[in-house]
Amino acid sequence: MKNIFKVGDVMHLQHLVVDSDLATFNDENIHPFFSTFALGREAEWVCRKFVLQMKDADEEGIGTFLNIRHLSPAFLGDTVEFIATVSVLEGHRIDCSFEARVGDRMVAEGEQGQKILKKEKVERLIQQVKNG
Repeated sequence: MKNIFKVGDVMHLQHLVVDSDLATFNDENIHPFFSTFALGREAEWVCRKFVLQMKDADEEGIGTFLNIRHLSPAFLGDTVEFIATVSVLEGHRIDCSFEARVGDRMVAEGEQGQKILKKEKVERLIQQVKNG
């Protein structure tokens, strides 16, 4: 694992809200807004951008938590900017806070955590769960 970041470092991601991002369950559109589910996916992605640069070839990042406070809507066709900031770096743990904005308007904020583990350890964990 490469220790190339520090607390306070920032990553950005822009996401254009498309039909598949809207709140839809059982083929029924609930409302025409960027769903909390899709927002969480993009929040995980902007935070994972740190992991992609930190992990070695024999390592992988796994999510440990995701907290989202959805504050206002983003609409179909809006571009949402995600800003992730490193809040904790401890050993193989990296936690980030994030904001999602459309222009100056805050759409959401929250926190996301990951651990960087050897791929063989991830595989052992999978087998432990499968084998009970």
